[in-house]
Amino acid sequence: MGHRWDFSSVLANTDALLVGAIGTLHIFAICLVLGLSLGLVVGLGRYSRNGWFYFPATAFVEFFRNTPVLVQILWFYFALPILLPFEISPLAAASLGISLNSAAFSAEIYRGGIQSIEPGQWDGARALGMRWGQVMRRIVLPQAIKRMLPALTNRAIEIFKMTTLASAVAYVELLQQGKLIASLNFNPIEAYTAIAVIFFICLWPLVQLSYLLERRLRRDE
Repeated sequence: MGHRWDFSSVLANTDALLVGAIGTLHIFAICLVLGLSLGLVVGLGRYSRNGWFYFPATAFVEFFRNTPVLVQILWFYFALPILLPFEISPLAAASLGISLNSAAFSAEIYRGGIQSIEPGQWDGARALGMRWGQVMRRIVLPQAIKRMLPALTNRAIEIFKMTTLASAVAYVELLQQGKLIASLNFNPIEAYTAIAVIFFICLWPLVQLSYLLERRLRRDE
């Protein structure tokens, strides 16, 4: 027996989907800024020859990269309030889990980009009397970030998709609203199809931007 598609109940709940979309964009913006910014700090630590920076950064990357982000979100939401004397909101728990997980992966992107810069540029800068921080800020990072842009764009796409995991702690985002619509109207196929289409519409421009950056960087080489 074939399924009879009916999106009328989904269209009747566009206000709920709009609320979910705003929630998704909110947590995406937070996790994108925190994940990529902290990833740069951790990546610099991974590149450092100083053990005081290298070993904590390596432990951070290995832990958050090798444990499921969903487990991290649930741990922050349920376990952290037991260890610390305050409650944590669904937004804070989901943002912590996604941001720290993304920082671990972003750190390796930054580290690889920095290592791709030829050693001769370091030697030339030091011969001019530049300090490590000056070399990194003025010479290495501008070139490395240019090479890392496609990978960082892909990381942003992954962060956007990971926002759906926030529904596990009842944060109001697109998937959470899709679940609500499906349960109220008994239309899971239509509800989740609508969520998938919305995500595709939002992410397709980012994917095309990633392809454009890759082509442009290949021409510049």
